[in-house]
Amino acid sequence: MKVHLSRRYWFAASHRLHSDALSDEANRETYGKCNNPYGHGHNYFLEVTLSGPVDSATGMVCNLADLDGFVHSHILERFDHDHLNLRPEFAGIVPTTENLCVVIDGIVRRGFTQAHLHSVRIEETMMNSFEYAGGAELHP
Repeated sequence: MKVHLSRRYWFAASHRLHSDALSDEANRETYGKCNNPYGHGHNYFLEVTLSGPVDSATGMVCNLADLDGFVHSHILERFDHDHLNLRPEFAGIVPTTENLCVVIDGIVRRGFTQAHLHSVRIEETMMNSFEYAGGAELHP
């Protein structure tokens, strides 16, 4: 028996969408207002979905307190109220929300071992959400 467990978190961060591989004009055309040199911020809604068997002794897929502690110390403390372009995780990588999903997936996949990471989903705005369930790492 496999059960999926999703847990929601919130954090605020800023970013500038800009690729060194593109000219300034191409960056403006590609990213529009999101290419603002000063960046812009979002209140991100993060959903982490784990899957696994229900433990017969605890009745749980994993201990939510352990998951919350991991996400707080490895994700929220790292990214909350920070400028993503300045984070080493985004050196050479455009800090789109798509790439943020992949980065967070890698952090959880490497560090949280109580259950299988099924996916990471991030809502950037009411109109934009992104989900990653791949497990591949980003390489600039």
